[in-house]
Amino acid sequence: MTHAVPPTPRAVSAGRRRAFFGLFAADGWSWAIVKASAWFVLIIVLLAYIPDRAYYFTVQRTVDVGLMAWAPVNLCPPENETLPCPAPLGATLPWHPAPAAIHLPAGRVDGAAAIIGQTYLYAGGSDGESAVATTYVSHAVGTGNLDKWSAGPALPQARTDAAHVTLGTTLYLIGGYGPDGAPTSTVYSLTIGTDGTLGEWKVEDALALPEPRAGASAVAVSDGIVVMGGTDGTAATRSVWKSQAAVSGTLGAWVAQQPLFEENMDGVGVHVGDIIFIIGGRNASGEPVATVQQGLVGSGPNVTPEDPNLIESWRASEQTNLPIGRANMAGFTANGVIYIQGGADASGPRTETWWATPDAEGVIGAWHRLTQLDLGEGLEGGGGIVSGSHAFIVGGRTSDGVTGGAARANLAPQEPFFQVGLLGATLPALKLDGEVGQQIGYLNAAVVGTVLFVGLLLVGWGFAHKERVREIRGMLAKRRRKR
Repeated sequence: MTHAVPPTPRAVSAGRRRAFFGLFAADGWSWAIVKASAWFVLIIVLLAYIPDRAYYFTVQRTVDVGLMAWAPVNLCPPENETLPCPAPLGATLPWHPAPAAIHLPAGRVDGAAAIIGQTYLYAGGSDGESAVATTYVSHAVGTGNLDKWSAGPALPQARTDAAHVTLGTTLYLIGGYGPDGAPTSTVYSLTIGTDGTLGEWKVEDALALPEPRAGASAVAVSDGIVVMGGTDGTAATRSVWKSQAAVSGTLGAWVAQQPLFEENMDGVGVHVGDIIFIIGGRNASGEPVATVQQGLVGSGPNVTPEDPNLIESWRASEQTNLPIGRANMAGFTANGVIYIQGGADASGPRTETWWATPDAEGVIGAWHRLTQLDLGEGLEGGGGIVSGSHAFIVGGRTSDGVTGGAARANLAPQEPFFQVGLLGATLPALKLDGEVGQQIGYLNAAVVGTVLFVGLLLVGWGFAHKERVREIRGMLAKRRRKR
């Protein structure tokens, strides 16, 4: 009877080649996959990433090399002034007072500041004693500059602390205190022609508010205007009204919406995404509040195709609120960021500038502040205007009284021109403007891509003809020795 003899395990040959510090068999599948993956990445880098960087080296101010996740070394251009480098997300450049030549012709506070096309308007307001009917007009000059203000068409009647909103080429002035100091229900409109010419203010009788209001907030939605809060002459209210535009563009009668979370007047109203924000202001007791109220636009069971922007609920939370109570601030929104400046608390006008970036759900993670961005002096009742990458604050009241001054800030700090980190770097580039820069960029990318492609072909030929490469290397070595 015979017994099967188990096979003897094969010993690993001592002479079998190993690769990559002995981790892989040189002729095995694992090493082949690693090499193929490495070559694939190298080809992508040489034929796609580097030509792409060559293009942007021509047309951008800087070019990123590698994966720039974090950089301990950062250098910013002097145009960023005293900002940290890199500038925090959403930060502006510091505010600078405008030359006296472009101050308002007279001191004004609580007026309506707006821009339509290239035309700047400052309507109504108070001279510190009573409401006025003046309208001042200016125009854009160069990049981010204002021309001198001049007199425009007067309001039908003096108004101050009125809500205002721009729809297309028309500015609407809603409510406000009249000459007798009482809230009004009137709505005035001023339309600018396509050639920049101004018409006259019109009384919109069909748009008169259901009740008198002053110190209300107003925002434009995609199908009309929403007016919120304000005082009826006795205290701040929670009223919210909407005027919906017909297909023809004509605004309809005001329709009551869900009331505010709490009473409010002299707050800043902005519309970002699907959320209306009312920031700060005064409550029913007249005290400055830190509350940030959020109205959900077009989000509720009663929304219909006929009124897709119905406002059915308001909310507020401690996380979203301002760090401290403020009322009668200047404010605006740009690129999804909310900015507020100055305002007043119990001590008087304040200098602080705050900004925040709400997420898609309207949640504000934090309000940010840099002392470099505070106003030069306390200011309340100023009018905020955004024009491209610049913002202006016009008029207001300081501790010295009503002012016609203006301040300007650039909303777009420049990125660092040089950065070095563990995974990459940012280097200065040429930044050739216009189509010439683009064409030279394309040429750069084509030349770099062609040179690298030819280099890859030569490397491939070398791997396929190793003996010939050895011969060439030997011939070159002999020539060097003869020299």
